[in-house]
Amino acid sequence: MHAPENTPPTGENLRAALAGLLDGLPPRQAARAVERLIANYRGRTPTDAPVLRDRSDVAAYAAYRMPATFEAVRHALEAFRDRLPDWSPGSHVDLGGGTGAATWAVAAAWPEGERTTTVLDWAEPALALGAELAGTAASPALRAARWQRQVIGGGPAVPDGTDLVTVSYVLGELTDDARRSVVDQAARARAAVIVEPGTPEGYRRVIEARDRLIAAGFEVVAPCPHSAACPIEPGADWCHFSARVSRSSLHRQVKGGSLAYEDEKFSYVAAVRTTGGTDGLPAVRARVVRRPQIRKGQVLLELCTRDDGLRRETVTKRHGDLYRAARDTDWGDAWPPEGDED
Repeated sequence: MHAPENTPPTGENLRAALAGLLDGLPPRQAARAVERLIANYRGRTPTDAPVLRDRSDVAAYAAYRMPATFEAVRHALEAFRDRLPDWSPGSHVDLGGGTGAATWAVAAAWPEGERTTTVLDWAEPALALGAELAGTAASPALRAARWQRQVIGGGPAVPDGTDLVTVSYVLGELTDDARRSVVDQAARARAAVIVEPGTPEGYRRVIEARDRLIAAGFEVVAPCPHSAACPIEPGADWCHFSARVSRSSLHRQVKGGSLAYEDEKFSYVAAVRTTGGTDGLPAVRARVVRRPQIRKGQVLLELCTRDDGLRRETVTKRHGDLYRAARDTDWGDAWPPEGDED
């Protein structure tokens, strides 16, 4: 996982598109809208109605949440691409996509080639603003995206044969039945990437989605190095990762902070059907599931492994190149680096 300075040009394009979005909206009104939206995206208020209700809600959401959602989904897609570097989606549905942060992340992950993109959401103000922002994008796929109103969780929304479905920061807004329906809709595609907040509740929703996708014939691509049961004991811990996000003035205003960045914690699962051109996933022995601890002459890695569940690995100077690789390894990376499996 990488810091903002390595963010692809699409991320810079998004920040430019968001600049000045809140002009004319009273700061106190924007802050109130943000506080309500934070409670919803953390999964405290499941509902069967749209969370984004009007233009001021959408503007506050876009300015405050789009950069963080973009970075979280981009990191998940980066892990996906590491496992399947030759795979590229020709069609993409952003289910419950709101203003389209995940669609921008897909454009960053696969800037090359042609792609049809459809953003589905039940909030017309979000779709309208998302289309406005996408119209300024450098990506042809973003500019050509279709923005379509759809009740989320209300029935089939994903056409058979769709290559990729993204569902980001949506499941916590839904009732149990709607949540299951959304995952089943995502399972109509060849690949699905589901991202939720990096909280115990968000992780629980991701694990439920992961189990449902596996039961539908999917194989986990990331973050897990396997498609077996998660080795984390329920209630004892949760699997999550971190993406660094540049803070806007609204971030600093609402949180009363002065730092120019914050770390977005997220949980996710990326999975593909085991038929249809994605058979034979390259093996990953382990993934780093906590921030590495760098000590004098050694690096401590907390790993989720393919064969041994959760365990700690200590890499010391005597390991030579592997030690240097460990010092550069970040939370969320596969381990060992490609070419060092032995």
